[in-house]
Amino acid sequence: MLKKILVFTDLDGTLLDHYTYQTDAATEMIATLKLNAIDIIPNSSKTLPEISLIREQLDLYSPFIIENGAAVFIPINYFKQQPAETIVQGKYWVKSFSQEKSYWLQLLNSEASSFQHLFRGFSEMSNQQLAELTGLSIENAKMAKQRQYGEPLNWLGDEQQQAEFSKLMSRLGANVLEGGRFLHISGHCDKGKAQQWLTAQYSQQQVAQTATHLTRHSTEPSNTASSLFPLQQALLQSNESKKQVISIAMGDGKNDIAMLEQATIAVQVRSPVHDFPALSRTEHVYQSHLYGPAGWTECLNKILSSTQIF
Repeated sequence: MLKKILVFTDLDGTLLDHYTYQTDAATEMIATLKLNAIDIIPNSSKTLPEISLIREQLDLYSPFIIENGAAVFIPINYFKQQPAETIVQGKYWVKSFSQEKSYWLQLLNSEASSFQHLFRGFSEMSNQQLAELTGLSIENAKMAKQRQYGEPLNWLGDEQQQAEFSKLMSRLGANVLEGGRFLHISGHCDKGKAQQWLTAQYSQQQVAQTATHLTRHSTEPSNTASSLFPLQQALLQSNESKKQVISIAMGDGKNDIAMLEQATIAVQVRSPVHDFPALSRTEHVYQSHLYGPAGWTECLNKILSSTQIF
């Protein structure tokens, strides 16, 4: 039986270029992953509208994770059975891990008033202001503001003030995550917990045939090993790995640490604006030499061309 390989990927600064938000350097690899039935699963701080647009642009049909692990969205009928503890929201099965945004806004207003001069939340900004801050178009800035579960903050204070603020919010039950650009306030969710839950669904269930076909965007590849990546060939021919699912997590920021620690293989994509965040793990860790989508492609080529059994 061919073991499933999943690619969980951060977006900004990882699959998307930090400055241009483009994926050009990863286009060929994305197409190759689809042909080999390797799911590309966005795991990002971005909102549902933002990720929906990116999935449409990249022609992705796999599940995805929004707002730093706040919720997993699975296309209805992607798996043969609806996973437990999910609800139907539009065309998705949804598993939530956090309170809604309104809860955190109320907490920030009532309990963190002494820090309010040190940050500006997305909810306070106009679409124009957010576009100017991020380099997004007005339309994309509008989508970035449509958050369901948390509030990103543009931090204006120093590191000591940020540490004091984070300590206060943690005491109040919030999870404070430092992303590539913003400080994110939400519930006790993270990309790793959501990734772990979704990986378990893949392990417990078979992907429905129609969903598997959609992710390939072509006729079914041949079952012969010659049509597979070397890693897939090795997994097919060996009984050494007992894992039903091999997860590859790819990210560049501190808010990616949880998913990088949890995955079978961790890929740290080089950032033009900060160093690699420190990880506790040392095994099966890759660091790219190139930035953003070029580094994303670089490391996937290295991993999938290997015959090492994980």
